[in-house]
Amino acid sequence: MNQNPPLDRAQRRGPGRPTLANNAVIALCLTVTLMEGYNLIVFGSVVPLLLEDRSLGIDERTTGLVGGIVYIGALAGVLGGTALADRIGRPRVMALAAAVFALGSALAALAPTPELLGAARLLTGVGVGAALTTAMTLARNHAPEGRGSLVITIAMAGVPLGGTLAALLGMFLMPLWGWRSMFWLGTAMTLVILAVLLSSRISEPAEVRDASLTPLRKFTGLFRDRGYVFVLCVALAAVFNMATWLGLNVWLAEAMKNLGFGLTQALVFAFTLTGAAVVGSWFTATAADKAGPAKITLLCAALTLLGLLGLLWGPATPGFALVCVALMGIGGHSAQNLINATATSAVEPHSRGTILGLTNTMAFTGSFVGPFFGGLAFASHGPAGLFTLYAAAAVLCLLIGVGLFFSHARRTGRAPRDAADLLAVR
Repeated sequence: MNQNPPLDRAQRRGPGRPTLANNAVIALCLTVTLMEGYNLIVFGSVVPLLLEDRSLGIDERTTGLVGGIVYIGALAGVLGGTALADRIGRPRVMALAAAVFALGSALAALAPTPELLGAARLLTGVGVGAALTTAMTLARNHAPEGRGSLVITIAMAGVPLGGTLAALLGMFLMPLWGWRSMFWLGTAMTLVILAVLLSSRISEPAEVRDASLTPLRKFTGLFRDRGYVFVLCVALAAVFNMATWLGLNVWLAEAMKNLGFGLTQALVFAFTLTGAAVVGSWFTATAADKAGPAKITLLCAALTLLGLLGLLWGPATPGFALVCVALMGIGGHSAQNLINATATSAVEPHSRGTILGLTNTMAFTGSFVGPFFGGLAFASHGPAGLFTLYAAAAVLCLLIGVGLFFSHARRTGRAPRDAADLLAVR
C-alpha cells in the first residue's frame, strides 16, 4: 500500500498533529521497540552488579525470578493491549504502553529491595507487552505488498538494538555510576519517544478496521479448516524459541563471567548476541520474502542450536565463543521474527493483530520460563547446565518448526474465499 489510508473519526482529531506516512510509521514503530528492547534486555546487562550489591541482597535464584517476572507482566500487557486496541485504536495504546514502561524503569532505578525491583519489572512488562504487539501490528499493516517479513524484521530490530545499546552503554556507565544508572537512562530515553508519539498522528488501513468482526470472531476464525494445527505450531514454536532467546539475554553475561571472562568481556558477549541478531535479521528477512518465512525459520532454529552446542563442546577461547554467541543471536531473534511473519502471512489483514497477540502471549510465556528455569539450572550446574537447558529447548523449537512449515503450506494453499468463509466456525 503506497498511499496513506483513510482516517477514522477518532484519528481525525488533533488537526495540529502531522499524519505520518507509511515509512514514517514503520520507523516510529522501530523506535518504540528499540526502547522496549532496552527496557527488557537491560536487566541481563546489570545482573553481574546486582549480584554484587550487598544493599540489595539478591541471589541467583531470585535474580532469575526477577529477570523472568517482566514477561508475566508482558503477558497481561499483550492481552490487555490487544483488546484495548479494538476500542481506542493502536496508536493510543502504543503511547499509553510507553508511558507505563517508562514508569516501571524509574521504579526499578529506585528499588531498595528485590521485592520492589520485581514489582517494577512486572510493571515494565505490562507496558512492553502492550507496546510490542501494537507496534508490530501497526508496522505490518503499513508494509508494501510482498514485504511483510522484512517490515516485521525492521520493526522488531528495535528489540536487539535496544539490547545492544544497553550492553554498550553498560560498559561505560555501570563502572562509574552502578546498575541503577541504566534504568534512569532507560526512563529518560523512553520519555523522549513518548513525546514524539503524543505529537504525531497515525492512520490505520481500512481493511484492518472491520468493526463488524468482534475480537472473539477474529480469534475463532484462526481455527477454521483445521487451523488449530497451524496455531498450535505457531504457539509452541514461539514458547520454546523465546525461552532460549530471552533466557540467553538474561544469563549470558553472567555465564561467560563464570567461565573466566572479565566483566567487560562478558558485556562484549552480550553486545555480540544482540548485535549479531540485528545484522543477521536483515539477511534472514530478505531470504524469507523470497523463499518463505516458514522455511527460513527452520534455518534460524538450527543456527541457535549450533551455537549452543558449540559453547557446550567447543574450546572456551574468546574468538570461538564469539562465533557461537553470534549464531545464537542471529538464530534466536530471526526465528521469532519469522514465526510472526509466518503467522501473519496465513490470515486475513483484519486478523493480524489477533494472531500476533496470540504469538506474543506464547512468546512472553517462554520469556518468563526461560530466565526462571535458566536461573535454577545456573545455580545448580553453572554455565554447562544453563546451555544444556537452552539447547534442549532449541531442539524442540526446531522439531516444532518442521510442523509449522507443513501446516503453513497447507493453510496458504487453501486460502479462504472471503472473510465470512474464514470466520465461519463449524
